[in-house]
Amino acid sequence: MASPLILCVVGARPNFMKMAAILPALREAGLATALIHTGQHYDFAMNQSFFQQLALPLPDEDLGVGSGSHAVQTAEIMKRFEPVLTQRRPALTLVVGDVNSTLACALTSVKMGIPTAHVEAGLRSFDRSMPEEINRLLTDQIAALLFTTERQAALHLAREGIDATQVHFVGNVMIDTLRRLLPSAPIPAEALRRLLRDTPDQAEAAVETPWRGYGVATLHRPSNVDDPSVLRGLLEVLAELAQRLPIIAPLHPRTRKRMEAHGLEHFFSVPGLWITGPAGYLEMLGLLAGAKLALTDSGGVQEETTALGTPCLTLRPNTERPVTVDEGTNTLVGSDPQRVRAAAEEILLSGGKAGRIPELWDGQAAPRIAQVIRDWV
Repeated sequence: MASPLILCVVGARPNFMKMAAILPALREAGLATALIHTGQHYDFAMNQSFFQQLALPLPDEDLGVGSGSHAVQTAEIMKRFEPVLTQRRPALTLVVGDVNSTLACALTSVKMGIPTAHVEAGLRSFDRSMPEEINRLLTDQIAALLFTTERQAALHLAREGIDATQVHFVGNVMIDTLRRLLPSAPIPAEALRRLLRDTPDQAEAAVETPWRGYGVATLHRPSNVDDPSVLRGLLEVLAELAQRLPIIAPLHPRTRKRMEAHGLEHFFSVPGLWITGPAGYLEMLGLLAGAKLALTDSGGVQEETTALGTPCLTLRPNTERPVTVDEGTNTLVGSDPQRVRAAAEEILLSGGKAGRIPELWDGQAAPRIAQVIRDWV
């Protein structure tokens, strides 16, 4: 008798790190899998780098959706995903995270009578102006299996009427991948040299820089990069910090375009502020592991810095990952430049929050997920 098929969906780079742990765990549990890439994040070079570094198999199908408004992208994913379900008829569709692909594939599956499992269920920022929050809420309402990364998530799901028997606290699959690949991450100077490979002079200078300490910064959320005054204020803080501590800022292509559109190109040449292209997973891991602080609006970086013990300032007014604040090394500072300056100064003076590793962030979340799914099917 053939093993039940689990259809595993990725659409954006944060999904890849999670699926890199889940896929082999499902296969080790004796379950058949197929990997579907919706193509929501469509930059070939960035995708290829992540698949190679994470040792992810090439997708069984790539839907090639590409960019578009939230409505257009979600609708196009549903349109292209439906024939895949019709042809493959999986026992379960497994989605991760909170991107448009997560909701679109969950909704298409459920409407065709195919149950869905959601990894990272129950995370809430309570900010419904964030598209990701809408995706989380709706996906959790229609999922048959909900896998949580922290205990507080179960309380959110209970308040929303989710049956407790559907909810499974398994830990954080992001940390499974981090623990597996951390020994392969390059040292900071080498990571920066790789990021500057297209500018050899800068790369050589990076290698020769005496690395007594540095910070890492990432910016990509619309609330931080679409408003010229907000983006300018954050870049000014980074430029000021860079005079005391080198700041490495791997930029999302969207952020670079916004800087150019808003006339902020002069920040590319600020001494000590190393603005680079997007970082591969291993390069980013190496940089975060050795940094004195991180400044970010990324949910994944909040989790990774907590696991690595690196002080993190989150440039948002809220987070759907409160365990990184309550137990980890993360501090919410918003996007006000004065608050960011003050919080960074405190870290530079005191070393920042020590934090601790949250419960079940032990590198074994994916096997727990696989066990639940195997029993369920």
